[in-house]
Amino acid sequence: MAPSGEGIFGRLLRFVGLGDSVEQQFGAVPYRRGAGGLEFLLITSRRTGRWIFPKGGKMPFLSASDTAAEEAYEEAGVRGSVETRPLGSYRDIKIREDGETMIEVDMYPMMVEEELLDWPEKDQRRRRWVGLDEATILLSHPELVTIVKEIAAREAGEGDA
Repeated sequence: MAPSGEGIFGRLLRFVGLGDSVEQQFGAVPYRRGAGGLEFLLITSRRTGRWIFPKGGKMPFLSASDTAAEEAYEEAGVRGSVETRPLGSYRDIKIREDGETMIEVDMYPMMVEEELLDWPEKDQRRRRWVGLDEATILLSHPELVTIVKEIAAREAGEGDA
């Protein structure tokens, strides 16, 4: 466990400095074109309640992008078209009962085509559609802010073509 009073950045530096192994995870960035423009679907983490995107470890027999799609279904109750290449990644610390693990999460854009009323983790999380400005405020990782801005720029370019 982290020393008392050590913040998340101190723990990140400690992990990087010690060369601990990094667990690979895969996440989806669910988005849609709504009446008010481009929207992103955020969910709450189970432990802290902060706003995040669906993510998880690689699932057997699934590609990385299919794992991201499955996480979007299980954690956020959405299905759609997931790109096969990640748009970016970020690192974080996953806190588990047996300690902390450094994770690196590759993020895959996902155009949402179906929003379900019932899904596996419905009772464990909240979900919320937000515009770009709100997403940049609610997301705690700068890398995720960069990814949503890139999706927004890309989508704006498609609309002009």
